[in-house]
Amino acid sequence: MNKPTLSQSVPDFWTWRSELYQALGSRRSVVMELLDSLSSNCQASSVAELSLNPLFRRDYNSLYKAIQDFLPSPNHPDYEKAADGLFDLVSATVPPPASRQFYLFGVDVTPYPRPYSATLSDKTYIYQPNPIKGNKPINIGHAYSVVAALPERKETGNAPWTIPLSGQRVPSGEKDIVVAQKQLKTMLNHSSAPWKGKLSVLVVDSLYSQRGFLGEQVKEENLVTISRIRSNRVFYHQFIPSEETAKSVGHPRWYGDKFDLKDETTWAEPDEVIHSNFTTLKGRELNLKLSCWNQLLMRGTQNYKMHKHPFRLLQVVVSDNQGQTIWKPMWLIVIGSRRHELSLNECHQAYGQRYDLEHLFRFGKQKLLMTAYSTPEVHHEENWFQLTLLSYINLWKARKLATVLPRPWEYYLSQNKAVKITPSLVQRDFYRIISQLGTPAKSPKRRGYSPGRIKGDKKVPRTRHQVIKKQQKCKNTHEKVP
Repeated sequence: MNKPTLSQSVPDFWTWRSELYQALGSRRSVVMELLDSLSSNCQASSVAELSLNPLFRRDYNSLYKAIQDFLPSPNHPDYEKAADGLFDLVSATVPPPASRQFYLFGVDVTPYPRPYSATLSDKTYIYQPNPIKGNKPINIGHAYSVVAALPERKETGNAPWTIPLSGQRVPSGEKDIVVAQKQLKTMLNHSSAPWKGKLSVLVVDSLYSQRGFLGEQVKEENLVTISRIRSNRVFYHQFIPSEETAKSVGHPRWYGDKFDLKDETTWAEPDEVIHSNFTTLKGRELNLKLSCWNQLLMRGTQNYKMHKHPFRLLQVVVSDNQGQTIWKPMWLIVIGSRRHELSLNECHQAYGQRYDLEHLFRFGKQKLLMTAYSTPEVHHEENWFQLTLLSYINLWKARKLATVLPRPWEYYLSQNKAVKITPSLVQRDFYRIISQLGTPAKSPKRRGYSPGRIKGDKKVPRTRHQVIKKQQKCKNTHEKVP
């Protein structure tokens, strides 16, 4: 693919900003400047400090009004129209595949901790990794499910870029996989999506390997799901009836011999094995072995007849030149009606890009203040999360205009000409880009001074909400089918 010149990148970036400005709706000028200050933020550690950014020409009061009015409440009749307009704009930023034959997507959930917000509603116990040994990996707050497109490495210059397409809060009464199902259904079947009717691949971690999630994704004809699974799962071969069993009376048998991931004696010979070598970033040469078993089944339920949806099972083993295994073997499921169109190397490489989502969450929380906004209004928090994702896409569109501005101690950036343009480097140069190209936002105008609160008026204290504790799982909710 030919690298676009600067003369091509400038009109493309200006067109994106003009269309974004028109799609923002209410208070578009304030929201546009808020996005620019967030995209160029290098010093602010709180949301209020963004008002000190030179690209934000308004008062700090306008900043909070922009967050409040960015999107209407989900119950508002205009919400769907506003959300669709932004999705049409964001989905157009996903580049079409060039070296591979499919669009690649990833989904994951990230915590939004709010342990000290007593007046925040619908907060519950959430999972949050804790580096302190002995501490439980939990916190109190909200969780957000994010669906993102994972562009090809050639398009990103081998940098861990993602394109977030949807970010929804997980209500306390729903599961992560249920919210992800709704997001994927809307995204895959959207009328303006460039991937509609084309082969798409979804990569997820072991949380989404449940039949409740996979059973919904197999309904999509053009979707192949690659999911990591725990090493203690049990699957089954397809049962091949003989002439005698075919004539037997009774319920047909669906499941054949057991395939226990913990017991190697239950493994049959793999249907396909691939050996290859690769070199790590530190120059270490390692061996890669991919083993594949076809037509395996998992147990189903009354709601999900998983015996109708066989899958491919991949084992990934990495070893050194002495044959010693470096890491614990990884198991992957490849499920979907078009799963055989993907080679084993494509499946492995596609899942490897799933970790780019972790870079998105880390960068968002460290540099885009993704979880720094403290408000008692759930809707305002949801708007802020959407704004941080939109500012990341702002950086994605500006990456071809950015230049490397190394710090005095970053000698490796100043001496190396082939530098990966990462989101951090684009954010560092975003102020210069906007200063030279300008902004479609209108200049602020003084509206006078507010009369303030009426004398004697007392504010009603906000309602304090308890932490919602999810109920334990009910036993025998779904009966297993043979």
